[in-house]
Amino acid sequence: MPIRVLGIAGSLRKASYNRALLKAAIELAPPEMTIALFDLAPVPMYDADLDLDGGPAPVLALKQAIRDADALLIATPEYNYGVPGVLKNAIDWASRAAADGARVLNGKPAAIMGATPGLSGTARAQLVLRQSFVFTQTYAVAAPEVLIARCREKFDAEGRLSDEPTRELVSKLLAALLDWTRRLAR
Repeated sequence: MPIRVLGIAGSLRKASYNRALLKAAIELAPPEMTIALFDLAPVPMYDADLDLDGGPAPVLALKQAIRDADALLIATPEYNYGVPGVLKNAIDWASRAAADGARVLNGKPAAIMGATPGLSGTARAQLVLRQSFVFTQTYAVAAPEVLIARCREKFDAEGRLSDEPTRELVSKLLAALLDWTRRLAR
């Protein structure tokens, strides 16, 4: 059985490097892995008043996509030393119990990667995301870390990840996620 991975970009920009990073992951995925992308744009800001029966339709779609996936692959930029609001918002929604009482992030394997034009390679954003995952009991792969700094130099004009060492690192992360997912499923 192939491992089904849900890819989520922490950026809404259509030409974002993190969305391009997820597209590279689709190309680089091992044969036993499929990656489907989820667009966070329709997900509204968290509002407890809207959190009835699991939330509005885009939130229900997010929760169902997470539930259907065997693992998560998150590509996050770094905004002001942290996780972009759109990504944190999605985690806040997904951490809430679904209509059936299930918490879709609990026990879910995950891998984190990120690209930024800056020099830190999204290290701080990934740390913040890992802290949120402690509460949601989402089990993130520890290594390898994919912290892509100066990402403009790593993608070509068409938005394709062209830097071979970075492609190899993403491949290693996907292999680690595959192994981690299978280990947690036992």
